[in-house]
Amino acid sequence: MQIHVVRPGDNLYAIANSYGTTYELIAAANELDFPEQLVVGQSLVIPIDGNFYTVKAGDSLYSIGQRFGITANELASINQISVNQPLTIGMRLYLPAPPKRNIEVNAYVEPIGDTVSPTLQNAAEKHAKNLTFLAPFSYRVTDQGELIAPPLDDFKTIAANNQAQLMLVVTNLREGAFDQELGRKIVTDEAVQDTLLSNIIEVANNIGFKDIHFDFEFLPPETRENYNQFLRKAKERLQAEGLLISTALAPKTSREQEGAWYEAHDYRAHGEIVDFVVLMTYEWGYSGGPARAVSPIGPVRDVVTYALSEMPAEKIFLGQNLYGYDWTLPYVEGGEFAKALSPNQAVNLAREQRVEIQYDYEEQAPFFYYSDNEGNRHEVWFEDARSIQAKFDLIKELHLRGISYWKLGLAFPQNWLLLSDQFNITKR
Repeated sequence: MQIHVVRPGDNLYAIANSYGTTYELIAAANELDFPEQLVVGQSLVIPIDGNFYTVKAGDSLYSIGQRFGITANELASINQISVNQPLTIGMRLYLPAPPKRNIEVNAYVEPIGDTVSPTLQNAAEKHAKNLTFLAPFSYRVTDQGELIAPPLDDFKTIAANNQAQLMLVVTNLREGAFDQELGRKIVTDEAVQDTLLSNIIEVANNIGFKDIHFDFEFLPPETRENYNQFLRKAKERLQAEGLLISTALAPKTSREQEGAWYEAHDYRAHGEIVDFVVLMTYEWGYSGGPARAVSPIGPVRDVVTYALSEMPAEKIFLGQNLYGYDWTLPYVEGGEFAKALSPNQAVNLAREQRVEIQYDYEEQAPFFYYSDNEGNRHEVWFEDARSIQAKFDLIKELHLRGISYWKLGLAFPQNWLLLSDQFNITKR
């Protein structure tokens, strides 16, 4: 696969010709609503085998080969040039696709209300082939340890048809928010725990869940060891039933990081107890905060680096957002919340507003500004092929177990194209 960034004067026919493919294939691959109205700065995934590399100052066949895992002699042979031939800036070299590595992939899907919307149903059907786990969000715990189920509709059938396993997500959500005192009761009350684990096992066996995923957030800081003990107890009971156990972890960068979201999450203990963890490496730019990339590569790497100091790479799923935000400026604390939008919606918005998409190479994320009809200034950050490629490169570099998406239902076709092109998705 090739990533192409639209330049002034580009059109889809010329881009297709330059890569030896067709207008129709590119339009379909990227699900372009207006293929004849490209946006400057927009990234496109070109569905070809391998990709092309444009020579930059200081490049050599050896340095390019080192970067992409191919010898200088192989690179020269493939491109029918002498291995001793000097490279010129702007020269284009073909690189064959590297071998795929195996990873596991999870995606949460969050029905709102009492039914699963057609949009979520379609998204699950479309992408389950690229999933190891499908995770309906969520089973909520009551004060007595009972479970309140989300609507599941056809998720069981969709998972089975695609050899994906269902993940039973258990949360301390109450009335739409993570409840600290409910969380305290779950991790400290033995009777509630016994009831909860019995209910989890019953639901898992009846429906066919294979992994039990605890997403307990904003627990009281003093309950860190209580949570660890609960997980040890859960591990013993769930393992006896042949079930996996996993947890979601707040994005920490040190063991003693302060803050309501972080303190009760003990990376070292979770790494020892559970089968795998999902790092919630997103929401640096969030709906109630100032405008920023949702998952900037620097902070994401910092979290993974810390996680690797506490647990092995084969236990780590990198969390990844499938959305961006549109903020109204100036940011006012406690003011208007940013609007979530899909990557495709973000590109269409830039096209409608006739603005160029920019790219922040430090954050590794695209963004743009526009003014609405009332004269309000907006700042939009989202994901594109380049930003998701940066995360895939991190997974490869650090040999992580896989990636976990929050959440299905927002169109980001480039992610799924690049994912299937570069990885073999493990089916358990």
